[in-house]
Amino acid sequence: MRTLFKINRNIRSMRRYWDIVRILSKYGFDHVLEMLGLADIAAKGRRLLRREAPELAGLSSAVRMRMALEELGPTFIKLGQILSTRPDIIPPAFILEFEKLQDQVPSFSYEALRAQIEQELGQPVEVLFDTIETEPLAAASIAQVHRAWLKSGEQVVVKVRRPGIVDKIESDISALISLATLAERHVSGSELYDPTGVVREFARSIRREMDFSREGHTLEKFRENFKATTWMYFPKVHWSHTSRGVLTLEYIDGIKVSDLSAIDRSGLDRAVIANRGADAFLEMVLTHGFFHGDLHPGNVFILPDNIICLLDYGIVGRIDENTAEFLSDIMLAIVERDLDQVISLLLFAGDISDNLDSRALKRDLTHFIDGYYEIPLSEIEVGRMLLEFIEIITLYSIRIQPDLLLLAKSLVIIEGMGRSLNPSFDMVTHVRPFLEKILRRKLSPRTVSRQTRTMVSSYLNLARNLPRDLKEIVNRLNRNKFKIDLEHRGLDKFTTDFDRSINRLSSSLILASLIVGSSIMMQTGRGPQLLGFPVFAFLGYMVAGLLGLWLVYAIIRSGRM
Repeated sequence: MRTLFKINRNIRSMRRYWDIVRILSKYGFDHVLEMLGLADIAAKGRRLLRREAPELAGLSSAVRMRMALEELGPTFIKLGQILSTRPDIIPPAFILEFEKLQDQVPSFSYEALRAQIEQELGQPVEVLFDTIETEPLAAASIAQVHRAWLKSGEQVVVKVRRPGIVDKIESDISALISLATLAERHVSGSELYDPTGVVREFARSIRREMDFSREGHTLEKFRENFKATTWMYFPKVHWSHTSRGVLTLEYIDGIKVSDLSAIDRSGLDRAVIANRGADAFLEMVLTHGFFHGDLHPGNVFILPDNIICLLDYGIVGRIDENTAEFLSDIMLAIVERDLDQVISLLLFAGDISDNLDSRALKRDLTHFIDGYYEIPLSEIEVGRMLLEFIEIITLYSIRIQPDLLLLAKSLVIIEGMGRSLNPSFDMVTHVRPFLEKILRRKLSPRTVSRQTRTMVSSYLNLARNLPRDLKEIVNRLNRNKFKIDLEHRGLDKFTTDFDRSINRLSSSLILASLIVGSSIMMQTGRGPQLLGFPVFAFLGYMVAGLLGLWLVYAIIRSGRM
């Protein structure tokens, strides 16, 4: 049974793979398909673009790619949204277009909702809930949310996973991995961007987002981290009504942080809310190393007494202690305009390509730092400054952690909300105490002692293993078993094109031979006759004509005259 299920999933994945290729071809990305070794499909795509969708030819590549992702559905919309936070992978024009991607999907029926809840929780809806509203509060690509009441009378929200979405997303992931593998095999220089690594990271992210029990545990981890903070509130998780596909939370009746008029009517203090939001986010990042990654205004509610409540914990970022120290060091170096320290930190912490142009990098970073030279610290937008810095270093193929990119985007959103609440909001004032705290912790005797022990232990392990490793190398050399694997990238397309050219040349030679041979036989007039012509000469002309027509058709079909 498991084997049949696996075969069925593989068939669905292959069908989805060709669907993706077809849509890429439809939107004019034939050059991408050619780079992936799918030249025949690319030729069909060029004809389709000319014949069925001439209006697409006038659109930019970024717009056409956004349209392709929208047609491909929820998985690809999510992928585009994640890629919009990765300036190290895609150009700015594509980022601007991918930021427009929205989950615009119809809600599924109340009957399907009931069936999904009963399948996940193992009991009838009437036993679990007193009432569930038939109309959803919100509907997205992965789930939709309904207001409900428990038997106890408590008001809750129920987040229910969309039926069939898991299999659909798994098929999409399999197809994406196949395309990423083709990219690594055929596209020269693709190793700089690690296509399969990007797809696998996306797969981990969206699988975590589909596991609602994980989201519930994430929420409780945030509550534990802020248990001493009275002005942060986190909804209660009803675990008896929660599973991997259903999440039941306390209903929050608050004001969206973007509804400024409602905040003012309620007598809440905008400046206090802005300051508390900034402090909460910085504490998540620099103290806990665990932050909310989807802090758009719809996920931030304000309760009485200026209490902040965060919603939707499906996307989170993680910053370990070493990354937090690197982040604090780099931000201090930028603020203090210490260019040499910035370069040193990048060389130490970044994933740098072999052909890094250090002189050009230093020149661009100098222009970047000079741009902030005359700006008062109170007017510096930390998130935007960090994003600009990341854009510069990605131009030089310096790879950094995806969570840092998510952090920079989140900082921009937090600063935007802070300034909309309070025009005199100053993020630097909030950042400075946290950076000073990290520096004090970094220079404390306890931290220095721990780092010294770790360093000594590493060197001892190196000294202990070095003789064994050298002996192994020498033994392999003596046994002629020392191997060096060489991998040629980007030659597959050349080999395919070369083979096709040789085949066409061979066919042309055969065609010419048939014509010449038949002409000679026609002149000699020997052999059996048909209507006064030699039969073998007549057959030779027929075969040559058919072969010539096939050759012309193949050339036209390939799109390369």
